[in-house]
Amino acid sequence: MTAVIRPIYLQQSRLKKVWENFLTARGVDNFVPEELAQIEITLGMYDESENLVGTGSIANEVIKYIAVCDKGSDQKGARFNTLITALLNQMAQWGRFHAFVFTKPEYRVSFEHVGFKSLADSPTGVILERGTPNIDDYLANLPQAPQQAQNIASIVMNANPFTKGHRYLVEQAAQANDFVYVFVVNQDASLFTTQERMDLVIAGCADLSNVVVVNGGDYMVSFLSFPSYFIKNPDQVIGYQTTLDARLFKNNIAPALRIDRRYLGSEPQSHTTNIYNETLQKELPPAVDVIIVPRLAADGNQATVSARDVRQAIAQGNQAGWENLVPATTGQFITGHLAQLQARIEKGQQINGN
Repeated sequence: MTAVIRPIYLQQSRLKKVWENFLTARGVDNFVPEELAQIEITLGMYDESENLVGTGSIANEVIKYIAVCDKGSDQKGARFNTLITALLNQMAQWGRFHAFVFTKPEYRVSFEHVGFKSLADSPTGVILERGTPNIDDYLANLPQAPQQAQNIASIVMNANPFTKGHRYLVEQAAQANDFVYVFVVNQDASLFTTQERMDLVIAGCADLSNVVVVNGGDYMVSFLSFPSYFIKNPDQVIGYQTTLDARLFKNNIAPALRIDRRYLGSEPQSHTTNIYNETLQKELPPAVDVIIVPRLAADGNQATVSARDVRQAIAQGNQAGWENLVPATTGQFITGHLAQLQARIEKGQQINGN
């Protein structure tokens, strides 16, 4: 009898418990709220005795929480193939024809057998994709540096919002290189939306003729968005996320755009970002030089310019506080949209972090 696939409604505690037990028995026991909150649908595969024999979930373009039991199946791998097909069909019904998978290295081949292509790997995890638009499409649509450009640099920033510190980092790269890509992280999990952050960075760099600001798309990913539900050790999570991000950049982005330098701002206030910077320093050279620029000090004092301080000033309505830390273009936007930004904070938008 062919296995039946149907949704598992995780809002029902009994079904959620069965689902969690099935995954836990197969080495996946990380059910943190941040991971679960992103799930849009979970599918379950059931045998003729109504036993759960497979499951997978969809979160935007990511397929996650994949697990299959082959016991009782006529052919090894058949249930896995059927489950992945069902998940991809569900995404297609929603108009999505591209999917990512983040998984353990030992499952890489299984996903490659069903059409996924590996983008980067590390000892603890692999990122794969299938469908279109893919990384080749993303790169083809980016502006190209002039052919005569010798030194091509890059900066990846969230810019939540764009501060004088961000501007200083871009200036340093622009002065030392022929061409600079500024990638803005494409993730609407910040106080300022992706489009707002893009607009602020573009406005703040408009006078720098050798700088181009581009959307990071699905590939210049904030490491905080990499699923890590299959990793138990919290210390390994940071290493997995940062290493994959670095290798994705080194193997795919940098060669296609002839990037040979990546600029980072020092991060004295963030332990996690310090680890990220250290990982980039370890992973990118010699193909890509890593240059760390000391944080810009605010008005010459010891306090460094921080986007977090800008967000806190917005929450407090402290106009003098944010105007001291941001370019005029960012300050004008904040002043004109203060009520809207404060409403987002009142509704629960987090303003801590980097």
